[in-house]
This record gives sequence, C-alpha cells and structure tokens, in this order.
Amino acid sequence: MKEWFGSAAICINEDKEVLMVKSINSETWAIPSGGIEQGETPEECCIREVKEETGYDIVIEDSLFIKEAEVKGYSVKTYYFKVKKIGESEGINDPDNNIVDAGWKSLRDIKRIQHAYPEDLEVLEEFLK
Repeated sequence: MKEWFGSAAICINEDKEVLMVKSINSETWAIPSGGIEQGETPEECCIREVKEETGYDIVIEDSLFIKEAEVKGYSVKTYYFKVKKIGESEGINDPDNNIVDAGWKSLRDIKRIQHAYPEDLEVLEEFLK
C-alpha cells in the first residue's frame, strides 16, 4: 500500500478560537494541513502549510499525536501539532490554490460548521474548553 505523510496544526488564539481553512468547491472546514515534502520534517511541513494556507507565521508548541487512517488505498499518517501564531496574517498564498478562506472559529462555530474531518471535532473541543 502506498503511504502518505502529512502534518496538521491546531492553532488557538487568545480568544479561544481555532484557526481553520475552507477548500475550494467545498462547504467544509478543516485545520490547516498538508503533505510532507521530500526532505522536510513533520514540523517544517506544519509551519509551511500554515503559512501557505492562512498567511500566519507560527511556532510549534507541542507535538500532539499521529492520526493513522486508510484513505483511497493509501496508508495515511498525519502528525498533529499545537502551534502558536506570530503576528498577523499576510494572506493566503496557497501554491495548490485549494484554500479559499481562512478564519478563526469559536467553540460555538465549530459545533455548527461542516467538518472535512469530523473526527477532529472532539480534539478541537478539548482545546477550546
């Protein structure tokens, strides 16, 4: 089975809101994430993906867990990190042109919106409590 490795960022601001992104042609939201490139560490991937998808520079505060799944014939491993934003967003600059919106979502918001990865909801709720 082919393998795919990625990183995902849980970024909570001072107002207890989580940074989320919305993909093109989709009504679902997800935390910033993406595939690890050749020669990249999971941490470097996480920092790059958040910058591309949201415009924020971040620092990694904690390595959380690895989510393992099987998706479309791939063995998928996603490294989850708790991160902190530095400064303000310079705007979305996604080379894949997948991300159309980025925003901060409160606990109330995340219970209302559609999730690209519903299994992440529980994790996010823990951080926003």
